[in-house]
Amino acid sequence: MRKQETTQPIGSWSYIRKLMVQYFSESRWYTIIVLTLVYGLTSFALLMAAGETALTSEVEFIYWLAVTASTVGYGDLSPVTTTGKVIVALYVIPVGLSIFAMVIGRVAAWVSDQWQKGLTGMKNLHVKNHILVIGWNEQKTLLLLDLLLKEREDLADKPDIVLCVKADITNPLPGQIEFVHVESFNKDPDMDRACIADAGVILIDNPQDDVTLTTALYCTNRNPNAHQVAYFTDDSLVSLLQTHCPNVECTPSVAVEMLAKSVFDPGSSMLHHDLLSVDAGQAQFSVALPDNCASLTVGDVFIGLKQQYDAIFIGYAPGGIYQKMVVNPDFNDTLSPKDTLFYIAGSRIYNIDWAKLAQ
Repeated sequence: MRKQETTQPIGSWSYIRKLMVQYFSESRWYTIIVLTLVYGLTSFALLMAAGETALTSEVEFIYWLAVTASTVGYGDLSPVTTTGKVIVALYVIPVGLSIFAMVIGRVAAWVSDQWQKGLTGMKNLHVKNHILVIGWNEQKTLLLLDLLLKEREDLADKPDIVLCVKADITNPLPGQIEFVHVESFNKDPDMDRACIADAGVILIDNPQDDVTLTTALYCTNRNPNAHQVAYFTDDSLVSLLQTHCPNVECTPSVAVEMLAKSVFDPGSSMLHHDLLSVDAGQAQFSVALPDNCASLTVGDVFIGLKQQYDAIFIGYAPGGIYQKMVVNPDFNDTLSPKDTLFYIAGSRIYNIDWAKLAQ
């Protein structure tokens, strides 16, 4: 004899409860908004039918319903009729609490989701003129980010710093930098999340020089106006990149050169470290001559910077072209607008009075 199968009645409370939990757990914001409107309209209609005139004027009803549904309950407005009290006790308060809990739950889930996306680098950014750091070299990158954050403190606009990596890591400095995780440094959808086309500065430093090379070529194509800096361990790739991208500032490794220099000129490595560090002592900075600046000689700038700002002029890049850098130039050389000047000072100098330097 075949055993009769038992099925759960569709109208049973257990089935309805499971269905409601499944539906509301997957509900969207528009569902909650529609449900809230239906709840408000039905509450208003029931109170009107119960004769609760004090609760059904436009302003008072909205105020009272919000206070009641959010469990605040000031008590300044309340139902006075028996029917009204029953309606509030059995419908307005239970349903209102449910909707309020749904809203709080959805807000908490959205905040948690956004925080998790930001931590794992899956969130789309909306930044402009930012500093985009591409690549991950563990402690070296952490030191780089720390230096960038310290240098940024002296700037008036304080651009956003965005770290873009392929490595399987989370944001190393949450709350201080933005973070983007990508599958490739050469795919538009991935790099668009880092707003590569709107970056003001792009700094590329990868463990593999070939990745740095291809990334630099891609970045030049996507954002030719950005100031781009690329670090290479193999110096031979520097000339190759600059053949195709002459405006990219390539930085080869100088560790060996600093070691050799320190052998014959003791203290050289410490000197270079001091000039590059922003933590203590003098540091090296740069500034571009403004377009409205009259022509100056190297002697004017050298003497003027030292006398008026206690800074030392060390060289310049004609027209801002760093490959044509002139270090320790002749006093009679002429400096023109858009030339980039390099100097040593205790801190970055703002609002230089160029006219005064010529006196």
